[in-house]
Amino acid sequence: MGVTIHFEGQLKNDEVSYKGIIEEAIAFADSYGMEHKPIYEACKKLSRVREEEPWDYEGPVKGLKIILDDHCDPLFLEFDETLYIQEFIKTQFVGAETHIIVIQLLRSFKKFFVNLIVEDEAEYWDTSDKKLLEEHIAKVNSVIEDQLKSNPKLSGPVRSSDGRILDLVEND
Repeated sequence: MGVTIHFEGQLKNDEVSYKGIIEEAIAFADSYGMEHKPIYEACKKLSRVREEEPWDYEGPVKGLKIILDDHCDPLFLEFDETLYIQEFIKTQFVGAETHIIVIQLLRSFKKFFVNLIVEDEAEYWDTSDKKLLEEHIAKVNSVIEDQLKSNPKLSGPVRSSDGRILDLVEND
């Protein structure tokens, strides 16, 4: 459940593309007054999916984490040692405007990738239809609200330890 943007791709295999995307992401974050932090880890496990099957990467990771809003997933730009990325960002709790600027940023990144695949659950990537995006957000938030009303054991949204937003969690 959620209004989530999934993205993955292979950077052009050179440090120029990596540096370009990081510089562009920092400029984006700075222009909106968003906090950002570099990511450098010698060994990290990244959970990924390929052909609907889980697969994990374990090894060096580098990139950038951007905090867009308190009610939104951070935007993780975590690249493995081959400069491949597979990430997602949930935007439904901050509204259409934040979703749109994330899509604009991803569109600006296309020039750095051999291939960039974006799956936008709200269809904005493909349609640029703000009304459709707002309808998706309203529908998902309505479903969450209904679930919260019908089940007193549920709460949400909740921020997990990695900064991601969980729609609903069951309390003991």
